[in-house]
Amino acid sequence: MPRHLVLLFVSIAVLVSTTQAASEQLPNIVIIYADDLGYGDLSTYNPEAAYRTPRLDRMAAEGIKFLDAHSPATICSPSRYGLLSGNLVCRTGRRPTAFEGPGGPSYLAPGKLTIAEMLKEKGYRTGVFGKWHLGLTWLDKSGKQLGGGFDNSLLIDYEKSTPLVDGPNRRGFDESFVTPNCPTTDPLYLYIENGNVVVPASERHKRDSLPNPGGKWRWDNDEGWKSPGYRFVDADLLFYDKTTAFISEHLNQQPDQPFFVILSTQIAHAPVLPADEFNGVTQAGARGDFVAELDALTGRLLDSLQKLGIDDETLVLFHSDNGPETLHTHWMRTDHQHDAAGGFRGMKRDGWEGGHRVPFIARWPGKIPTGQVSRQLTNTTDIFATLASVVGYPLPDDVAVDSFDMLPVMLGMQDETLSVRPHMLTQSFRGEFQLRQGNWKLLNHSGSGGNGYEDGLLKQYRLPESAPDAPGQLYDLGVDPGETKNLYFTDPEKRRQMQELLSELTVRDHGRTAPLGRKPFQASGVLPR
Repeated sequence: MPRHLVLLFVSIAVLVSTTQAASEQLPNIVIIYADDLGYGDLSTYNPEAAYRTPRLDRMAAEGIKFLDAHSPATICSPSRYGLLSGNLVCRTGRRPTAFEGPGGPSYLAPGKLTIAEMLKEKGYRTGVFGKWHLGLTWLDKSGKQLGGGFDNSLLIDYEKSTPLVDGPNRRGFDESFVTPNCPTTDPLYLYIENGNVVVPASERHKRDSLPNPGGKWRWDNDEGWKSPGYRFVDADLLFYDKTTAFISEHLNQQPDQPFFVILSTQIAHAPVLPADEFNGVTQAGARGDFVAELDALTGRLLDSLQKLGIDDETLVLFHSDNGPETLHTHWMRTDHQHDAAGGFRGMKRDGWEGGHRVPFIARWPGKIPTGQVSRQLTNTTDIFATLASVVGYPLPDDVAVDSFDMLPVMLGMQDETLSVRPHMLTQSFRGEFQLRQGNWKLLNHSGSGGNGYEDGLLKQYRLPESAPDAPGQLYDLGVDPGETKNLYFTDPEKRRQMQELLSELTVRDHGRTAPLGRKPFQASGVLPR
């Protein structure tokens, strides 16, 4: 054989061997992404919860629990964009919205690196199962893109629309089984598997076809078009089964390749429809049973990792997309003396803490020290840079511009008195901004930024305004975590300083919160490189 061919084959063999060795060292990564789960919904965060969440409590005890973790937005879709892109939704030039019907296109624009694409570059096989809700491009028979709305569902031409140009498999996922919107709330009710619709929506869903626990928990189940055989009551059991099947099949077929998978649950979004086996397992009504189902599924997934012999090789993250739903919060408070918002002001959609402060737990046996409780300020967007650090991926400056690396915190190598984040942005339902800087919080708007508290059911939760004429709000959460004393006028210097910083961080073309020149965290003897 000619010498140049011998050298070529040797080079290829070395490259393959090196790639396999690197893959063997990299951890598997699992994200369990809950829906509308508030800061007070887990007993590890809320000792006075109306029920226990033993498996998530145990997960926190076996890893790290963040006490100051936040979603990037106070509703579903923009928070999911933050998870997969590492960016706030304002970077897209679009306002926060929750897609319904054939709404889209996706927030995830072509050519923009996603967390799944980043991990694929490092040799991972990737999967996502459950709720997608990032917007999709659907076409009618003429090839025209359809807008949202329930009636437009019947206009979809499935041959022209699929494989979906902006579905999960076009954004870095090898395997996917997802619903386009909230799985049991917003039609279109159908499943998308690897970019293709499994069964088109052709039947009219009727709300009264579903159980109505307690006579009210079926609330927010919209009638619309569904696929025959679509599953409502046990949606999360289906998503769990798909997730564990992905893991098992992957280990059977490619045991030397690491995997990344997201289990994107419906729990605890409306309607509250716990699977049959979980009915009555708590003394806290249907929603208590619903959260108990999420806790049990998390435990089953962790047990599965152990039985498969990959527990020590797997990083598991548990997080939520925003705070608890309004009616859910009210009913749990009045019926079961349970505060899903964990004592904070506000709920889903609001810019106050209850709208975006959420649980965040990480577990990685042998790497993340047990029993850690961190007060580091962090956001869902930080998962991108953290995982980039885990796998040794240098992030370009134009990728994940709102993502900070929390790996040193997770590994117990960050001084808790020194904040990784000098600041943090969130966006409420109307797209208005909230800025944290240390314990200081500026809301660049009056009122909640989301729900109305002037009349109706939420009026009872309205607090007296200490500065009713102020166009914005300024709070010192260190002494006022309930956001009751507005310092907008009484501390004008701090307010102006934060307003200037907000303007810098939110500039459309080059705004960012993350630093330039990020490099993966090096932890000698802890992480493979």
